[in-house]
Amino acid sequence: MCEFGTGTPVLPGGIGVSLLRVYDTTAPDGLVGGTPHVHLACAEGYYVIGGSGAVQTLNPNGFTETPLQAGTIVWFDPGTIHRLVNGGGLQILTLMSNSGLPEAGDAVLTFPPEHLTDRETYLAASTLTGEGEARTDSAMRRRDLALHGFLALRERYDTEGPSGLDDFYAAAVGIVQPLVAEWRERWQSGAKRLADQTGAALDALESGTAPHVQTAELYGIPAPTETGRHGMCGRLDVYDLDATAKPAAANPIVKPVSAGPAAHE
Repeated sequence: MCEFGTGTPVLPGGIGVSLLRVYDTTAPDGLVGGTPHVHLACAEGYYVIGGSGAVQTLNPNGFTETPLQAGTIVWFDPGTIHRLVNGGGLQILTLMSNSGLPEAGDAVLTFPPEHLTDRETYLAASTLTGEGEARTDSAMRRRDLALHGFLALRERYDTEGPSGLDDFYAAAVGIVQPLVAEWRERWQSGAKRLADQTGAALDALESGTAPHVQTAELYGIPAPTETGRHGMCGRLDVYDLDATAKPAAANPIVKPVSAGPAAHE
């Protein structure tokens, strides 16, 4: 039987989170923002914590532009090409399925077709160069290249309908296919494990028992694992749960409090 409190700690539902400050430089089409890309196995959501802007999306249902402001929540399925537009100070808490796999490999940028012929060609165009702030120029060149491909995809959709996206999707599948076995391990140890644990807990509760409560823990992360990373859409504060999530007994930010008489009133 699967038990809660066993295995590597993961956030509820096996999600991943990061704090995103969307790029504030202007792209070739005159809009400010991030790099268009797609996830093939994972859903992603945004909770807007500050600023304003929009998310542009393109999938077999067509192109949409959804306004974003503080308090807005939006999410989308795998296969939805998306691009963030920064209207000013746009900051987002990103919520990613499968323990943050969208930031750990499940992403293909919308480069023009000549950069999508195989994985090696794609990596040559997508890998950033330099360290720290020196990466900014290559991040913007990468964004601008993906934007050219994104605008072309929108034009193809306008003339051909959903089939106008088929070539891009096929190329994207070919690029990520060598990584799928690794992705499966992440899914099995995260979202699938938690779902199996919930099923076992429901079975136990239905029988009138609750053995899983005996292994209950409280976890915490003291700070982002990395701050200011150049991501696809902007600068990221990243939380690596594998490296930092710890039970209360081993976590300096989680301090047990003795229950005084007032706790029982």
